[in-house]
Amino acid sequence: MAGRECYHCKQWVEEGEAHDCWTTTEGALTANLSEDLREAWERVRETAAEFGEQRIYASHSSIMFSRKSCYFFVRPKKSFLEVCVFLGRPLKAPQVRRSEASSKSKFANLIQIRHRDEVEAPIAEWLREAYEYSGRGASSDAPASSDRPKKDLPKKKKTKRSASRARKTKRPSRTKRTKRN
Repeated sequence: MAGRECYHCKQWVEEGEAHDCWTTTEGALTANLSEDLREAWERVRETAAEFGEQRIYASHSSIMFSRKSCYFFVRPKKSFLEVCVFLGRPLKAPQVRRSEASSKSKFANLIQIRHRDEVEAPIAEWLREAYEYSGRGASSDAPASSDRPKKDLPKKKKTKRSASRARKTKRPSRTKRTKRN
């Protein structure tokens, strides 16, 4: 039979068969979870769905939760759920494995969840905070550009190099100063 092997997922694709290994579903990502992790996943999803209008979708190996932008995602692993919460601050708590800046205004806070009971305070509060933070646009926090007063920018300091260049250009060249008769 004619076909090919997908270089991404290594799956055999028959000739003429539609194949898109980049699209996936929540069910496919959570199918092999243990009972404890499945219950934890359901609790995370229920908690986030209660916050309000949002988009929940699977993307490659993660399940994304977004409003205007993604405010957190879950990456199911064999022994835990890796939850990445985007906030305007780094979290400092025993549940947080790592916090790192993901942009100028956001921090990615990585949390590992192993049981349904862990999806309570403070994790549920952090998810809500991320939901509310993502709903605030950059434009809603700052006044419109026409309303903003213009800042007086400080003058650049001259470095030694730029100062010496300025002096060199002001001096007349030596050949012009000495006249030969």
